Amino acid sequence: MVMWVFGYGSLIWKTGFHYDERVVGFIRGYRRVFYQGSTDHRGTPDFPGRTVTLQAFPGELCWGVAYKISGQEDQKKALEYLEVREKQYDSKDPDSMTPAINGVMVYMASPDTRTNKNYLGPAPLEEMAKQIIHAEGPSGPNRDYIFHLENALNQLGCDDLHVRDVANAVRKILLEMKTGL
Repeated sequence: MVMWVFGYGSLIWKTGFHYDERVVGFIRGYRRVFYQGSTDHRGTPDFPGRTVTLQAFPGELCWGVAYKISGQEDQKKALEYLEVREKQYDSKDPDSMTPAINGVMVYMASPDTRTNKNYLGPAPLEEMAKQIIHAEGPSGPNRDYIFHLENALNQLGCDDLHVRDVANAVRKILLEMKTGL
């Protein structure tokens, strides 16, 4: 049996496990949103960064990359790696509706703050951008995360409006900080 893992955030450009095949694809009925707090990679418990999760949204497509992992040992290592890396996500969706590839695992965060203490939820664009600019964790500045994600999506030929809007808001504030406006 093979295992498929779908990446819609940093897994697009920074996999971290061995895979046999990489397929560009999408999940139907979801959109990517900067609603998940990161206190272990792109922020701290005192100042969480913002990373993406999925939000159910009829008619939307969330583009990303599915990774095929065939070998049993590779699957075991990938799951061990992902359980550490994605530990702040509190649910896994083992299938999407009418998938072209069955059995795709997707890590996502629920908006239930009882089970997901790091869920930040929606905020005004400027507020998200300011939080992203100032947050930094062991994996680096939160702003690097959004710029890497934007670049990776552009390389896939995917224009994600939410990612672009947040990235542009971050750029605008950084420019204002640099020029003293």
